[in-house]
Amino acid sequence: MRVLALETSTSRGSVAVYGSGELLFHEQFNADRSHSSTLFVALEKARATADHFDRIAVGLGPGSYAGIRISIAAALGINLVLGGELVGIPSVAALDITASAYVVVGDARRGTFYFTAVDQGQCLAGPLLATEEEVRREIAARHLPIFGTEPMAAFRSLVVATPSAAILARLAANDLGIGQRGDLEPLYLREPHITQPKNAPGLPAASTFAATKL
Repeated sequence: MRVLALETSTSRGSVAVYGSGELLFHEQFNADRSHSSTLFVALEKARATADHFDRIAVGLGPGSYAGIRISIAAALGINLVLGGELVGIPSVAALDITASAYVVVGDARRGTFYFTAVDQGQCLAGPLLATEEEVRREIAARHLPIFGTEPMAAFRSLVVATPSAAILARLAANDLGIGQRGDLEPLYLREPHITQPKNAPGLPAASTFAATKL
């Protein structure tokens, strides 16, 4: 099976191609503001390694909503041209680390966090929205190394690590960690919500849509 994988849930993006039990292509890139330009340069190189893909895997986060959406859109375009099954895997299951079993903690904003327990590329628990106290109880109960995609003052023992498209591709090729097939969506920790902004004098009332970007 030949797999193309895209990972853009953090500012450190990557693209990989995996087939016949080995990594055929892997490129990482930095994109602090937008993945669009650097991602498509890497995809052009990946495309040159194969005339088709059996599976196209996307890292679904939690992470940058915009970055994940760009990868999903790119995967849909490649699927239309070359075919290949679309699959989504939580990005936290593909951290570039040596540990096979670990927990991931992230900042979910508004005084909350997310927690995930991972073993051999499978999310055994989460990503779950939790309070700091709940996360600490989960960590204490599991006795596993703690990772996150960014440092956090609340969890100083956390080691920063980033997801890897190379690991995503290997997981997808072995049917591990797949959480979505076909229609892909970023992992949401909260439901989108509607807010009513304050209106300037003389302007009609309006509502704005705000989605939690996690």
